[in-house]
Amino acid sequence: MSRFWSPVVHTLSPYVPGEQPKQDGIVKLNTNENPYPPSPRVLAAIASAAERLRLYPDPRATRLREAIAAHCDVAPEQVFVGNGSDEVLAHTFQALLKREPPLLFPDVTYSFYPVYCGLYGITHDEVPLDAAMRIDISNYRRPSSAILLCNPNAPTGIALQRDAIASLLAEQQDRLVVVDETYVDFGAESAVPLVARHDNLLVIQTFSKSRSLAGLRVGFAIGQRPLIEALERVKDSFNSYPLDCLAIAGAVAAIEDDGWFRDTRARIIASRETLARDLRQLGFDVLPSLANFVFARHRSRSGADLAAALRQRGVLVRHFGKPRIEDFLRITVGTEAECARLVEVLRGLI
Repeated sequence: MSRFWSPVVHTLSPYVPGEQPKQDGIVKLNTNENPYPPSPRVLAAIASAAERLRLYPDPRATRLREAIAAHCDVAPEQVFVGNGSDEVLAHTFQALLKREPPLLFPDVTYSFYPVYCGLYGITHDEVPLDAAMRIDISNYRRPSSAILLCNPNAPTGIALQRDAIASLLAEQQDRLVVVDETYVDFGAESAVPLVARHDNLLVIQTFSKSRSLAGLRVGFAIGQRPLIEALERVKDSFNSYPLDCLAIAGAVAAIEDDGWFRDTRARIIASRETLARDLRQLGFDVLPSLANFVFARHRSRSGADLAAALRQRGVLVRHFGKPRIEDFLRITVGTEAECARLVEVLRGLI
């Protein structure tokens, strides 16, 4: 604490990222990173782009926006890119969500959402998930400025179908609906095809998970042009160069190597189903995930105790000591060997 702090700093409760261990030999299943490396084409593109490091990058990241647009079947003018989806979200909160009455999002969801509300002074209401830990869109029929949904939801992994999001958009035509699709590539339906006919929809995605680029920090948003222009106005009032030339080159190569993406995604989905089956056999209740993680609760052991015991044995998972989910563990889907090691350790604990 300092007498030089701005008033807002005193009231902030910052986001707490997952642990990044320094020692070797840890089975790291706590931060939803992809267990497989990026495409070799990504590494080659980054190496080639290093020759341009003395120059500023393209402030519009034109090549990347064009590659994303081609992949998603939208116009480049409907694409916004930023330094990870967290920055895209931050600009979205500032540009589009800072209004009255309150912003709505689930009570169990990505924990950065209330942090941004605190940072930007945005009033929000948390809408409870139902008894099965699912989002019920009928609960969002209440006064609001906008609606923010993570789909598949984090940390539950449960996804809404596209038809449900379409119904919500039709019901809430005068309210912005933001869909955070960080994990959509692992089996859920993207809302991007709905953008063409809904001017109240913004979809946010990332290269961190399914494209194995968490260390490169590339995220993007897709929406009709007025929404994208709002994000650009905020970005250009904050940082005109959010993506460096290495990130642009690497992300373009990643999205163009569709074969690598499909192969690694298929391996993760197969491992997820095997891991869920093995955890159920050990007495866990496992929610139906369409993400690259599972959310599981043992029927007789506390989540905190299990997370601590696993950590002592060199296996990291994520535990949230929050109401309704304090006994759950969020477990990233690792390689086949990493998932097998987790199950082996759990067998010795339970």
